[in-house]
Amino acid sequence: MSETKWNITLRIYRQKEGEVPHYDEYRMEVEPDEYVLDAVERVWAFRDRTVCFRHACHHSTCGACGMRINGVEKLSCITYIRDVTADGAVLKIEPLRNFPVVSDLVVDMGSLYARMESVHAQSVLPVPQAEIENPPGQWDAEDEGYLRLVDCIECGLCISACPSAATSSGYLGPAVLAGAQANGVKGRPELLQLVDSEDGVWRCHSAFECTAVCPSFVDPARRIMDLRTQIVVERIKGLFRKS
Repeated sequence: MSETKWNITLRIYRQKEGEVPHYDEYRMEVEPDEYVLDAVERVWAFRDRTVCFRHACHHSTCGACGMRINGVEKLSCITYIRDVTADGAVLKIEPLRNFPVVSDLVVDMGSLYARMESVHAQSVLPVPQAEIENPPGQWDAEDEGYLRLVDCIECGLCISACPSAATSSGYLGPAVLAGAQANGVKGRPELLQLVDSEDGVWRCHSAFECTAVCPSFVDPARRIMDLRTQIVVERIKGLFRKS
């Protein structure tokens, strides 16, 4: 930790059921090498036990602590205070966009989980276990052609940052479409039908905001572009089969 101390104002979005949304401010002393989550936890521990937020692992594995930090989607557990504010400045903390707010910084991500399940339920990936449990060196020859989306932590940052997600509540979203790309639509007519739709890949306007905020380098924007190619190829093949 740095020996330097900063005095900042932590401005936290507050929204409880039946209350008008507002911001509460907390003047506090921090070390610039602390993480944003450390500051939020200290507010909860010593200043206001009603502040509601979500966290778990503290090392960017669970995806639970996603928030908007000064307007940008980030995992608060790995975001240094010095990288997002300055001594004497305001550090604004808000919930993710495009999800219903449950309380303060906590949003309901059920729609993301349900859509991820709809994609993976149609997957026929032969190696569902994590690679550490089933290393590639032990895969059968026929398994080697599969690319698995192992890095997505379902944090929801990409959906919050996506401009298209704000235009339609039915949009599958970057994480879901990236999962579909990893599974592949070849030989999966139900999955093809799901993603080749108004609220599938064609809702994406190629803003690439999802890739910019992804903490796991999944690169959902690139995967969506590739998924479009897969869809076009399968549709053309279908036309030739009909003729």
